[in-house]
Amino acid sequence: MQGHIVNIPNFLSILRILLIPWFIYCLHTGRTVTALVIMIIALLSDWFDGQTARWTNEVSDMGKILDPLADKLCLASVAIYFLWKGDLPLWFVSFVVLRDLLIFFGAAWIRHRHNVLTTSLWPGKWAVGFVSMMFISMVWPLPLFDRWPVKEFFMYLSSATLLYSFIEYCIRFSRIRKEFEAGA
Repeated sequence: MQGHIVNIPNFLSILRILLIPWFIYCLHTGRTVTALVIMIIALLSDWFDGQTARWTNEVSDMGKILDPLADKLCLASVAIYFLWKGDLPLWFVSFVVLRDLLIFFGAAWIRHRHNVLTTSLWPGKWAVGFVSMMFISMVWPLPLFDRWPVKEFFMYLSSATLLYSFIEYCIRFSRIRKEFEAGA
């Protein structure tokens, strides 16, 4: 592993993982404002961990694993919760969870087989941003979100960007595999 394991960016990624049960608990018990604050803290920590890593020159292999892992755990946990509540369709949650599992195991296979640690791609970051906007529209009690199909808009937009980013990850994994096979 390159870089320091114990640093502020990695702490922020771990914090994001630790906030998941608190967010779900607050949301489930009707503490909507607290849940929204926790969600905003998690979103800001997602942005801030990457920026802090670059600003402090603390980019580490552990951070390259922790950050996307925290994203995937947050996304899957909240999506499954909303599925359980009946607020999200099964097809969407299944797609999100399956996509993330395939990307996670694909990256793990590339790391194991070719010793290449892949990083997040920008289309994936955009997709997570759109999913986050959907979750915010589901949690924030604004009348606008009830009158207009904001959740549905972001659900379909995030589905498209999640699919696009999945294709980009598959292309990346394929290129890495082909490069190593050609060099062998």
